[in-house]
Amino acid sequence: MTSKRALSLAFLPLDERPVNIGLPAGIAAIAGASLVLPPPELLPRLRQPGDADGLGRWLESTAPTTDAVIASLDMLCYGGLIAARTTADTTLDALTRLDVLRRLHAAHPALLLCAVSLVMRASNSYNPQEEPDYWARHGMELHKLGALHHRDLLETLGASHAGNAEALAALRAALPGEIVADFERRRLRNHHVNLEAIALASEGAIDPLLITADDTAEHSAGSVEQVWLKQWSHVLPISGEVLMYPGADEVAAVLVARQLGARFGVTPRFTVECADPPGMQRIAKYENSPMHEAVDRQLRASGSVTVTDPEAMALVVHAPDPRRRDHCGMVVEKSGAESIFDTDDAAEANRTADLIARLLAAGREVALADLRYSNGADPLLIEELHRRGILLELVAYGGWNTAGNALGSVVAAAAAIQIGRAAGTLDAAAARRVLLHRLIEDFAYMTDVRRPLNAGVYTFPDRTEEAAAETSIGAGLDATLKRLTGRNDLGITAVRFPWHRSFEVDFTIAGDLS
Repeated sequence: MTSKRALSLAFLPLDERPVNIGLPAGIAAIAGASLVLPPPELLPRLRQPGDADGLGRWLESTAPTTDAVIASLDMLCYGGLIAARTTADTTLDALTRLDVLRRLHAAHPALLLCAVSLVMRASNSYNPQEEPDYWARHGMELHKLGALHHRDLLETLGASHAGNAEALAALRAALPGEIVADFERRRLRNHHVNLEAIALASEGAIDPLLITADDTAEHSAGSVEQVWLKQWSHVLPISGEVLMYPGADEVAAVLVARQLGARFGVTPRFTVECADPPGMQRIAKYENSPMHEAVDRQLRASGSVTVTDPEAMALVVHAPDPRRRDHCGMVVEKSGAESIFDTDDAAEANRTADLIARLLAAGREVALADLRYSNGADPLLIEELHRRGILLELVAYGGWNTAGNALGSVVAAAAAIQIGRAAGTLDAAAARRVLLHRLIEDFAYMTDVRRPLNAGVYTFPDRTEEAAAETSIGAGLDATLKRLTGRNDLGITAVRFPWHRSFEVDFTIAGDLS
């Protein structure tokens, strides 16, 4: 064990949203640590990129006074997640900024330095808010183009007989050449950064390096890029760890747990439990690998290990829905939200609830990864656990956005609890706050309260409507918090929409959780 003093971690987030700053900070707090963040004026604001050069200077001057570094390469090289997809920065610009990490390692070789870089996505939508402006006209076609190119490569290699050459040629002919060229050059630039990041891992400057992908699919531009990157990670001698898997907004939280474990000399231990074993073979919506692989990689990324010890903390996986449903696409029928679900849904919720009840009765600690639906919790499961009086006996919970997002946040919180307990720095109130925040955001907001706002990405037209939504939604979240906890002294305050849209929400849980 290294030390019981409070640790500080220099932190470059993926972007400025609370899930990329507040969640990692909450994970750090569980084990008594804190994050050191760049000045707010250097960070991005939605489509306005952060000051990438200023962020590099900040990191180079600040990191040596901290215990470890967690860096998003999208932030370091471009000024944030959206900037990585939309700026006109050259490949040379991006690689020059990346070299900050090489200099840091050379000057301070004992400084723990880990990083995450994303494989650029191609969203299957016409929503341009996080993409180049031409996404409003060509987004779904560009997504399809990546899938067809992936299938074409597999056919060239003899690994598939998709027979889609005609469809590929027709789509390329239908898309404006200058649009295809611009998009693919952006992908190539970002691919160069990921290749150089692997080189940094080979030099020992970064460990671990996580290369993750959000909003992907089994056949996509991002998936084929990961194949090329994996090949280089196998060819180059690398003493540390390079992991590639689906995820994005949860990765910083996972790396916080990883650095805490490394500094305190603690390895979190989990058994993986699932009431629907075949579900561990499914590929969740927006992802490109079976769930059992995703679980393994998230645990490895956090520095945790899987064991068979019946006294270890249990990670319960509520397996992905075979129909791959998404709360942002579910329609509320006139008879009410319950009409969305059928007897099979209720049976699966009860099976997972039974498993959790058995584990708790045996004295086990349980962390729940609620992965049945994308973009929100399984309300049947949450209500059943609440009915049985065991919902708040969970040590950690996640059921938001993609399966990777939810899974990683659960693993991070559960690992931090184990690390803090072993190091003597556990803040039980901070762990409780993270648990309640996820329950309220993932269940109360995403699954229920968000529905009048189109259950998805609704952008508020003006501040008046946004303020009215903050008030009404705050009341609904507050009522659910009081109902789930049975405590009228807890409340929801400071509700806001970070990107002025309904897809994500932020709020504060007011009250004493000690």
